[in-house]
Amino acid sequence: MLRFVVQFLVTCLALWLAAQLVPGVGFTDTPSLLLAAVLLGVANAVVRPILTILTFPLTIVTFGLFLLVVNAAVIGLVAMLLSGFVVEGLAAGIGAAIVTGIVSWVAGWFIGEKRERA
Repeated sequence: MLRFVVQFLVTCLALWLAAQLVPGVGFTDTPSLLLAAVLLGVANAVVRPILTILTFPLTIVTFGLFLLVVNAAVIGLVAMLLSGFVVEGLAAGIGAAIVTGIVSWVAGWFIGEKRERA
């Protein structure tokens, strides 16, 4: 349960930072930010794996760079579902995907998971 709370907070931070850094990404208020983080978590768990499988050949041809478009599409889907979250175009979506990816990577590096060695 703690892992889900930490992931939620990291997603909130990532979306907030994307709204600050990427032109075309924004929130109307704090509840919209919190709801966008929840919806993004659900979309990443349900929609993103399906899109990743469907676009696998294109991902291979582009050496994995098409995953940025997949991530941008998931963020765009959340923006379509939530009126208080705005992503204006593909470039803004890709920028938000890059920012959220970097924040998640850095948070994972700092938090990490303790693994037992046998």
